Amino acid sequence: MKSCRFVPVLLALLSSSGCEHDPTPPLLGTLEWDRIAVQAEAAEAVIAIAAKEGDHVTPGQLLLQLDPRRADAQLAQAEAELRRAQAALSELQHGTRSEALAVARASLSRAEIVSRDAQRERERAAELRRQGLVAQAELDRRDTALKSAHADLGAAKARLLELSNGTRVEQLDQADAAVAAAQARVEELRLARARLDVRAPQAGRIDALPYKLGDQPPRGATVVSLLAGEAPYARLFVPAPRRAALQPGQRLDIRISGIATAYPALLRSVRSEAAFTPYYALSGDDANRLSFRAEAVLQDCTGPGCANAPRTGELPAGLPLSAEPAP
Repeated sequence: MKSCRFVPVLLALLSSSGCEHDPTPPLLGTLEWDRIAVQAEAAEAVIAIAAKEGDHVTPGQLLLQLDPRRADAQLAQAEAELRRAQAALSELQHGTRSEALAVARASLSRAEIVSRDAQRERERAAELRRQGLVAQAELDRRDTALKSAHADLGAAKARLLELSNGTRVEQLDQADAAVAAAQARVEELRLARARLDVRAPQAGRIDALPYKLGDQPPRGATVVSLLAGEAPYARLFVPAPRRAALQPGQRLDIRISGIATAYPALLRSVRSEAAFTPYYALSGDDANRLSFRAEAVLQDCTGPGCANAPRTGELPAGLPLSAEPAP
């Protein structure tokens, strides 16, 4: 009978303990910014740094410079090749020079003289052969000389005709294509040279400059990490049982570690695919459940007690936070 007296007390304690347990703990996550990784266009040494970590930058602002000497040499070579191609095109467009035509005509006259002389020598050798005064070999040699003279004469005529007719359309097309290719190469190298001056792609705040003066980052390495966007956002992990209660557009209250004031936020997205809960978001029974990643954009605190709260634009990335639906 003694043990029965403790039953009401035990039930009361269990009931009290159940009332103190929070069935819906806050959503956990971290504060994030849209991050832009500005990469190195070439494996060149850093020769100047024009900004420092934490600086607010504007679009196009110079951040750092990479050594341009190799790019300048390649660009000078490409520009010289462009000038050569343009000169070759201009030469074809102007056609044959009068001096070249004069040389071709003189060559033709010489070939005609040589051909006539070879014809006379052949006829003389044939007459002497009929008289038996020369061997057949001599007549054969004169035949060969005559054929060679006729071939040279034909070549001289063809050369003069080629120069007289001027440049072919196909040659002009080829020269035009060579100039276009050289121009494209120059523009490509100019763009590569300009990108050695690393500039901010958009407004933001410099989060990290991993390389110092004299360092030589490899091609494609991130030389500037930029935090962009108008405001940070909370990256939240929603346990599966609470997914149905959250919809984009819903208002949340965000509490950031180290800041007493809560920030209003607007839920902008909830992933449709679940993932395992990360270690820092484990809470109670949710540790063994899947969660859905959500993002909520923070807004500046404007209510009572917000005088000492930092503005959202001043908040650093990576701070742990918790979120609850706004009342």
